[in-house]
Amino acid sequence: MRAELPLVPVGGPALRGCLPRTTGTGRRPPSGAALRTLPGAPARLPPTLIRRSPSAHARVRGRSTGRPYPRPVTTLSVIVPCYNVSAYIADTVAGLVNNARDDFEFIFVEDRSTDDTFEALTALTRSLPNSAVVRHEENRGLASARNTGIDRADGRLITFLDGDDWLGRGHLAALVEAIDRLGVDFVRTDHVQVTGFQRSLQRAPEGRRDTPLDPRSSILPVGESSMVDYPYAWAGVYDASLLDRGMLRFTDGLRTAEDRPWIWQLHRNAESYAVASLHQVFYRRGVAGSLTQIGDVRQLDFVKAFDQVLAELADDPQADLLIPKAVRGYCVVIAHQLRDRRRFSRSVARELKALTGGALRRIPEAELERALAGLDDERRTIIRKAAA
Repeated sequence: MRAELPLVPVGGPALRGCLPRTTGTGRRPPSGAALRTLPGAPARLPPTLIRRSPSAHARVRGRSTGRPYPRPVTTLSVIVPCYNVSAYIADTVAGLVNNARDDFEFIFVEDRSTDDTFEALTALTRSLPNSAVVRHEENRGLASARNTGIDRADGRLITFLDGDDWLGRGHLAALVEAIDRLGVDFVRTDHVQVTGFQRSLQRAPEGRRDTPLDPRSSILPVGESSMVDYPYAWAGVYDASLLDRGMLRFTDGLRTAEDRPWIWQLHRNAESYAVASLHQVFYRRGVAGSLTQIGDVRQLDFVKAFDQVLAELADDPQADLLIPKAVRGYCVVIAHQLRDRRRFSRSVARELKALTGGALRRIPEAELERALAGLDDERRTIIRKAAA
């Protein structure tokens, strides 16, 4: 059963201040994704005004014939976690408006921003059909925000978008077409990196395109970039049935690197996937106020994330092949964080040094040496010093 969460008033003008009458008109009542409750309203809406999943929703009557017809199935759920993105959310919503379809739903999870993101969402999503805004009672982080969206999703397919990024026109329809045509568990895509006024195409590391693949076949080799090094959840679309197989959800509480265990689980446990040459996701890099720019203690959660990856790989039937890949990735991230440690406060930098040193000493010496052999001199020096 899904947890009940507060909703905010968005939707069309007809929903502001009154409920449109539908009895006897042949029109569908507004769905739960279009209708929102105001403060002080009843905890539950009348049954005719609550959005139901297609399997639970009663049949409604056609306008002209009076014959019953099924409620349209939600094809795609788009989950958009938002935290302190008021400067960018207008672009995000505008891109979704240009991608909207009757069978798409848009779930914004407002993670208790300290700016006016919530108010901006309330106003902007009035122009976006089938949209809902869910607000956390307290800040819980990106992983938990995505999970909240997953819990509310009705689509047979799921995709993600961060609140400071945007989509080009037609991208969502292209995602649906690709995964349906290829018949796979999930599809990954390229993306466009936006840094100020500069844009650059970032291609997914897998060169085999538009053909079904075994996800495990894209984990290795150890010394080269592969699909587990391209963990961006928003660069793809995923069959919701993966949830029933223990995938798609993120580790609650991880405040960064939440996509590392997530991508490893997908590539180890899903049956099939493909890479499509789509590149209409625009990813803002270097956004002021983002976690990577602020450099606070939340960034240290990458240690928990990689420790989780290694713990889960220990029981994998191909552990001997896969653990070296994970250890190398861990070392690369540790070296990056230590090299840029000046952006942290002194106390956080000390904690970073302690956590990474402990992590490296937990790795068997033979595995660590194997990983170091494939690194450049600068990274190797940083890792050896940290592990001492």
